[in-house]
Amino acid sequence: MAPAPLLLTCGEPAGVAPEISGFAWQALHQDAPCAFALLGDFHYWQARCPGLPLTQIAALSEAPAVFARALPVLHRPLLAHPVPGTISPETAPQVIAAIDEAVALAFEGQASAIVTNPIQKDALYSAGFRHQGHTDYLAHLSARHGHAVQEVMMLVAEDLRAIPVTVHIPLKDVPQALTREAILSQARVTARDLARYFGIARPRLAFTGLNPHAGENGAMGREEIDLIRPALQTLKEEGLDVMGPLSADTAFHAEARANYDAILCMYHDQALIPVKTLDFHGGVNVSLGLPFIRTSPDHGTALGIAGRGTANPKSLIAAIRLAARMAGSQR
Repeated sequence: MAPAPLLLTCGEPAGVAPEISGFAWQALHQDAPCAFALLGDFHYWQARCPGLPLTQIAALSEAPAVFARALPVLHRPLLAHPVPGTISPETAPQVIAAIDEAVALAFEGQASAIVTNPIQKDALYSAGFRHQGHTDYLAHLSARHGHAVQEVMMLVAEDLRAIPVTVHIPLKDVPQALTREAILSQARVTARDLARYFGIARPRLAFTGLNPHAGENGAMGREEIDLIRPALQTLKEEGLDVMGPLSADTAFHAEARANYDAILCMYHDQALIPVKTLDFHGGVNVSLGLPFIRTSPDHGTALGIAGRGTANPKSLIAAIRLAARMAGSQR
C-alpha cells in the first residue's frame, strides 16, 4: 500500500516559502521518497513561481497521481496577495488556518506527515496567535484533538540530533527553568521517538552541562551536581542509555558525536550553534512527542530575499526527506 502523501503548509506567504516549495518540488518530483502537496493559495504561488507547473487537487489523496508532472496544491485562497518581503496582517488567519487543517488531515490519516514552511510570528500575533512558535502551537492543537503531549524540539544536521531542554527564553532565566522534570520528560520522549521514528532500538542519549566545563566539580556552578546528575541517575535506573553531563565545548566534534544518537542541551544556543555550524543551509527542525510527524526547515521567513529567486531550498528538501523516512519507519 502506497504511503499517504506529505503535506506542506503555506507558512508566511510574503517570505521565501513559495520559492523554496517550488525548488523542492523541482528537486524531488522525479525521485521523491513520498509525494507531497502544498496547502496554500494556488494563484499566489503561481504568481510567485512563474513557469513552475502547478495543479489544483480537491483531496490530498490525488497528489501521488499528479506529483511527477506538477506540484499539487490544495487551494486555500488568501484574503490579500502580499508583496514579497512585506508581511500583510490580512493573511495571518489563513496562515494559522493552514496549520490547523494540516493537523486535522494528519489526525485523519490523510497526511503521513506535516512539513511546515516558516511563519512570521509577529504577523500572526495580530490574528490572536499567542504561542512561542510552531512547536508549542502544534502541542496545543494536539490537546484540542484529545492528545495531551510533551513536545520536544529536535534539530538535525547530518549525524547530529540536538535537543534544547529550555528553548526561547532569556539566558538569565535558564537556571530557574531548567528542572529535573524537564530533563526527565524530554529524555523519555526523545528515547521513545528515536525508537519509533528512527529505528534506534536503544538510543544513546548524551547530556551537556549547564556551566562551562560542566561545572568543574562545583567550581563553576552546582547545577550539574544538584540537578543534572541526579536526573541522569533516574534515567539510568529506568533503563535508558545515558551519558554526561558533558562539557559543551567538547561534546560536538565528530569523535564525540559517534558516541551518542542524540544530545540534550540545557539551553537554546548550546543546541542550535553546533547544528547551524555543521550544516547551516540543511538543518531540520523536528517536533518529537506529537501524535503525528512534523518537520520544518531550520530557518526563518527570509523576508529580505523573498521574491528574488535566490533562496536556498536545501533545508526544506532535507525536511521533506526526513519526514518521509520517519513516516516509513513508523509504518
